[in-house]
Amino acid sequence: MADSPDGARPAFYAARPGGWRDWWTLLHPPYTAWHLSYAVIGASLAPHVYLGRLIATVLAFFLAVGLAAHALDELHGRPLGTSIPGPVLLAVSGVGLAGALALGVAGIGQAGAILIPFMVAGPVLVIAYNAELFGGLVHTDLGFAAAWGAFPALTGYAAQAGDLSAAACIAAAAALALSAAQRRLSTAARTIRRRAVGIEGTVTFAGGRAVPVTAQLLLEPLERALRATSWAIVLFAAALAIARLT
Repeated sequence: MADSPDGARPAFYAARPGGWRDWWTLLHPPYTAWHLSYAVIGASLAPHVYLGRLIATVLAFFLAVGLAAHALDELHGRPLGTSIPGPVLLAVSGVGLAGALALGVAGIGQAGAILIPFMVAGPVLVIAYNAELFGGLVHTDLGFAAAWGAFPALTGYAAQAGDLSAAACIAAAAALALSAAQRRLSTAARTIRRRAVGIEGTVTFAGGRAVPVTAQLLLEPLERALRATSWAIVLFAAALAIARLT
């Protein structure tokens, strides 16, 4: 591992390896909350917000993204280095997707057939992205932004309104752009944490001051931006939901 500011952690939010801490790391808490927030933002733009549907939508995305997608990702190459057995990860993925689909089926009775395309696309995106199917066609910056940014925003709106609107599409485009930025920042940070084996060099400023290039110097601006933005998106989604529900 390169000169890391906090040892060999695979991500800034990762806990020490072992036991329940592996599950915390697997959930990618700031990123899961970030992407669930897009569903809340999309829902909050609907003409009327139904609390029950909002809870069900957020729970469905937690099961599909927080559990199923992340378990599949860990099963595919162990990027987080957890000790969770492979069969357990596979079972978590199956249960997570099944639970999300069950909530979607229940939602059809309230929101209508608009949810059916989302129910089909959701599992396809989860499996294709995290298992890198189709030659990694979906496992790209754009695929990430569409699957974890635009898709939750559109689904959140559709589950409330039973249709789509220009406002929902604009919000989805915003979520797409934010998720693309997240992907660029997190990819750079992951590369340093998980793949770099040595970092050398200095930054020389006018006047002659030289600063050594270290892992911390490279990671700090990336991960501070990721932390701040994750909190910002979650708080923004909470503010919108509170404003619409009260």
